[in-house]
Amino acid sequence: MKIVVCIKQVPDTKGGVQFNPDGTLNRAAMLTIMNPDDKAGLEAALRLKDEYGAEVTVLTMGLPKASDVLREAMAMGADKGILVTDRVLGGADTWATSQTIAGALRNIDYDLIITGRQAIDGDTAQVGPQISEHLGIPVISYAQAIKIEGDSVVVERQYDDRYHVVKAQMPCLITALAELNEPRYMTPGGIFEAVDAEITTWGRADLKDVDDSNLGLKGSPTKIARASDKVRKGAGQKVTLDAEEAAQYITDRLLEKHII
Repeated sequence: MKIVVCIKQVPDTKGGVQFNPDGTLNRAAMLTIMNPDDKAGLEAALRLKDEYGAEVTVLTMGLPKASDVLREAMAMGADKGILVTDRVLGGADTWATSQTIAGALRNIDYDLIITGRQAIDGDTAQVGPQISEHLGIPVISYAQAIKIEGDSVVVERQYDDRYHVVKAQMPCLITALAELNEPRYMTPGGIFEAVDAEITTWGRADLKDVDDSNLGLKGSPTKIARASDKVRKGAGQKVTLDAEEAAQYITDRLLEKHII
């Protein structure tokens, strides 16, 4: 079985975010981590590898430094890493990103594609399903458990206060929740091997069946009107009152705001 896991290097929001003049994230200037949902998807693939002997390939689209997240994945146990990077791909929204990744995936043999449900820098949950649509394969989203039955995959799909059990024949795409599992740590031996491992790098010329009009910032129908980091809140109004006066004060403010 061959599994491809799509992972993303995302800003570590604890360190703050920075923006380019066009409103896109300045990824080159920020600390980065592997997207949590993607890491859960990677762990799911590695567990399938442990159980069935699957081959796991990790693929990411990003700046050249995104190779770091591929090496992290390989240090965890992935077999191969593919970086898709090209200046013309920069500034892509979900539509252009999914077109790019689908174009790369058309070069690869796979039985199962796993992506995270969503990335913490965009929170759209659109790229995984869009990839499946471009490739013409089934998608099962919000996976909280995965198992293989012959040439099919069976998934517990989270849904409100319950879950659905969904079965699909492979090839298939699954989007994983961060709650799917507890990702393993990199091993010392894995780290040494990953440092020296060869990363396959693809550019625009390596994407199959993708039109230039669907790539990068120019191929993105979503436009950013305005972007900013966290809004700073004021100190608020401070009063010193006894318990009875404080209770009345709060009640009056809630009534004034039509909250009660």
